[in-house]
Amino acid sequence: MAVKIRLARGGAKKRPYYRIIAADTRYARDGRFLEKLGHYNPLLPDEHPERIVMNEERIRHYLGHGAQVSDRMARFLDKAGIVPGATRLRGTGKKADEIAAKKAKAETEAASA
Repeated sequence: MAVKIRLARGGAKKRPYYRIIAADTRYARDGRFLEKLGHYNPLLPDEHPERIVMNEERIRHYLGHGAQVSDRMARFLDKAGIVPGATRLRGTGKKADEIAAKKAKAETEAASA
């Protein structure tokens, strides 16, 4: 059973509210899940303490047992310091090439310094 830590959408139309869940990858996005690990309310301001609430202990437990994370959850975990460097850059377009070039240039400069 492949477990994934991801978001499940709730709330009314144009009033999104997300639960942070651990679920089998075969389950529907808003369907069954193994455990609720927190919640995310995108309507609150960025600095509000209730915008993202996570149970770090249980998230670390699932990650320790091989759970994968969705792209959005990787960003949240990176920002919270639970999994540093987990943020993934997606895309194959011109902007992604520019970002990759800047990253490679910065690495070569750091290696030569």
